[in-house]
Amino acid sequence: MALRVGDRELTYAELASAARASAARIQAEAGAERGARVAVWTHPSLETAVTIAGNALAGIVTVPLNPQIGEAERAHVLADAAPCAIVDAQAGEIRPHASGARESAEPHRASEVDPVLVVYTSGTTGAPKGAVLTARNIASNLDALASRWRWSEADTIVHALPLFHVHGLVLGLFGALRAGSTLDWVERFSPDGIAAALGRGGPTVLFAVPTMYHRLADAADRDARVARALGAARLLVSGSAPMPLREHERIARLTGRSVIERYGLTETLIDCAMPAHEARPGLVGPALDGIEVRLVDDARTPIEPGGDSVVGEIAVRGANVFAGYLNRPDDTARARDAEGWFYTGDLGTIAPDGWVRILGRRATDLIKTGGFKVGAGEVESALLEHPDVAEAAVIGAPDDDLGERIVAFVVPRDPDRLPDPRALADHVARWLAPHKRPRDVELVRELPRNAMGKIQKHRLVKR
Repeated sequence: MALRVGDRELTYAELASAARASAARIQAEAGAERGARVAVWTHPSLETAVTIAGNALAGIVTVPLNPQIGEAERAHVLADAAPCAIVDAQAGEIRPHASGARESAEPHRASEVDPVLVVYTSGTTGAPKGAVLTARNIASNLDALASRWRWSEADTIVHALPLFHVHGLVLGLFGALRAGSTLDWVERFSPDGIAAALGRGGPTVLFAVPTMYHRLADAADRDARVARALGAARLLVSGSAPMPLREHERIARLTGRSVIERYGLTETLIDCAMPAHEARPGLVGPALDGIEVRLVDDARTPIEPGGDSVVGEIAVRGANVFAGYLNRPDDTARARDAEGWFYTGDLGTIAPDGWVRILGRRATDLIKTGGFKVGAGEVESALLEHPDVAEAAVIGAPDDDLGERIVAFVVPRDPDRLPDPRALADHVARWLAPHKRPRDVELVRELPRNAMGKIQKHRLVKR
C-alpha cells in the first residue's frame, strides 16, 4: 500500500497511474511544461497528494497553498510565484492563471538540478519568501533521514500535518514514497484518529508537532487505548518547534516510549535529528550525514563550540540547502554565502559530541540584558516547567538600565486559577540563574500564531 487517506487507499501502481493522469491533465489544460510553476490548494484529501506526486514525476514545480491563507497573502504569493495554473484537486478544478508578477531570472542555484517545490516561508517577519527546493535537496535529505531513523519500506508513516509546509509535504509525503513506505495521512488531527492509524498494524512512525503531542498525552491520560497505540509505535518524532521537557516526561510515563526530535527550516529541510531510540530531551541531535553545522558570531565568524556556555548563530552547509529565494537574489545572497553556508538566524549551542541545542531566533530570541546574553528559548523552557503554565513566549524589550529587559507572556494552565507573576519570575531565577529572571510577566489568554502554529513574536514586541 502506498497511500491511505481516510477510508480510501492506493497501491503504488494505482498511485503511479493516478499521478501521471493528474500531471497529463494539468499539462493539457494549463500548458504546464516541465519547469512550469503550478499552485496547488493543499486541502486534506487523497487527490491533493496524488496531484503533488504527479507534478514531481512530470517536472512541474508545485507551489503549495494553505487553504486558510488570507486574501492579501494569497495575492502576494500568486504575484510572486506567477504560476501558470491554480489547482484545486479536491474539487477537480484546474484554473489557468494570468499573473501580474514581474519578470526576473531564476535564483542562483548551487547545482543545476530541477526545482520541485517553491514553499513560502511562514512570514513571522515581513512578507513570505518563496524557497526553491530541488530534487537534490529533497532526495539527499530524505536519504540521510532514512539512514538516521532506519526508515524502510516496512514502515507505515502516520501524520495529520498539512501539505503546505515541508514537515508534512517533504517528510510526510515525499519521505514515505522515497522509502517505499505506506503513508497513512489523517485528514483532521484528533487523538482518536491518530490512535486508529497507529493501531492498524506493522511498524509505525508518527510525525507530529509539540501541540499535537500535548493533546495526545492528555488523551492517553484518559484513554488507555491511545496510550497503547503510542507505545506500540516504532518511532515518535516531533519537530517544527521545541518540545517541553514536561511533555517528554509525561509521554514517556504514559506510553513507555520516548519522543525523538529533529531540527530544520524550510530553506534547509532537516539539518539535525536524534538517532532512532536515542532521545535526549532539550536537544535535537547531531547533524545528519553529509551536512555540516557550525556556530558563528555576529560578524559570521566561526566560533569554537563549548557546550551550553557558548551561544552562536547556527550555520548549515550541504546538499540540503535550498537553491535560493524566488525572485530575490539579494535576499539569497544575504542568507547564503559564496562557500555555501546558510545562516539560519537560529541561536544554539553545540556539545562536544556534536549534539545541538536550539535556543530561539537571533532576531527576537537573543536578549542582551545587563551585560549577559540570554536565549529566550531557555527562559520559555523554564517557565513551561511550572505546573501553572500552559504556554510561554519570551522577548527582550528596551530598558534604559539593562539595555534590554526580559519580558514573558504566559498562558495559564487554569484560567480560573491564575499564577502569581512574581512567583513565575522567581521560578525562572531558581531554575536557571538570577540574571535570567523575567522583569515583566504578563498573563494572556492566548499567544499570536501563524498558520503553522508558530508564535509570532514580532506581534508581542509591538505590544
